[in-house]
Amino acid sequence: ILGVTATPLSSNINLPMTDNYDELIVGESISELIKNNFLARANLYTYNVGLTSLIVGANGDYTVKSSEELYTNNDMLSKLLLAYEERCLNQKTLIFNNGINTSLIVYDTFKKAGFNVRHLDNTATKKQRSETLKWFKETPDAILTSVSILTTGFDEPTVKCIMINRATKSLTLYYQMIGRGSRLLKDKNTFEVIDLGNNFYRFGEWGSEIDWHKIFRNPMNYLDSIQSDEEIEGRFRYEMPDELKELFSNSENIHFDVDKTYVESIKKGKSSKTVLEKAINHHSVMCVENSEDEFDALILVKELNDDIDYVIKRYSKCISKSTDNFLDWLTQDYKKRLRTNIRLNFEEIKNKK
Repeated sequence: ILGVTATPLSSNINLPMTDNYDELIVGESISELIKNNFLARANLYTYNVGLTSLIVGANGDYTVKSSEELYTNNDMLSKLLLAYEERCLNQKTLIFNNGINTSLIVYDTFKKAGFNVRHLDNTATKKQRSETLKWFKETPDAILTSVSILTTGFDEPTVKCIMINRATKSLTLYYQMIGRGSRLLKDKNTFEVIDLGNNFYRFGEWGSEIDWHKIFRNPMNYLDSIQSDEEIEGRFRYEMPDELKELFSNSENIHFDVDKTYVESIKKGKSSKTVLEKAINHHSVMCVENSEDEFDALILVKELNDDIDYVIKRYSKCISKSTDNFLDWLTQDYKKRLRTNIRLNFEEIKNKK
């Protein structure tokens, strides 16, 4: 038996290729194919996403149910739309999701935003699929949102942008999704890849060197070596969006270093709670120095939700306590204390500046 594949690692952990094949013969690497002008080069952009709510199923990948709960919330939909506008605007775009419901909601989101978009899944008839793919081929600014139906057996060289709107633990699927944009054309030698599932951190760049022989012989060892979501997210640093930075343009320093403050506090024999007190003071100053009055400052507090969430998560890592109930309580308590501090000390903070 001779099997041919671009990714010799089964997407199902229960069906390793070593059970059916005795030997692996490796061809040219993706990097060599790019170098020799057989494939386009991927420009990859990643947007940090919190994935700890996702559940891994029996096949070793994230379940559709847990993925849909995450990727259909308003924050993720807004992040997806923003990523498209920043990196793929008016380019032929293919969006991959983990679940039909997610794809339908993505379709609705882009449609309401005025973009030229369609949805395709495995419930479509042969005629519907043919018509949709014909439209996609002939429409320069087309956006096609789907699930897994187009990961294999689909070839459309004019695709300019791949949006991975899902997380996966499958290296094979990761390579297949990105590969849909890799066909070369006379006027196309690069394409954009937008990762909204921390997949880049999990697998590295598309085309990076991989020891396929080692993976083929010991697939479980490779799978066990993949970083957990907790490890990946532990290195995230929140970056305030440019439009939000404009609201805090009077502040010279908008980043609060939780880890550094925690270490300094412990070395001085102070309570770990000192970290939150200093963070609250930091955020209070940011709100006050960018406001005309107390009312404006309290409005700005609401704009700091993501920054506050980051501070709380980093703090919880420092003190090794991170249950959902504890984080929810700590976040609400932090915001309450921040608002109180601004109300009581607005003039004092303002005058210090």
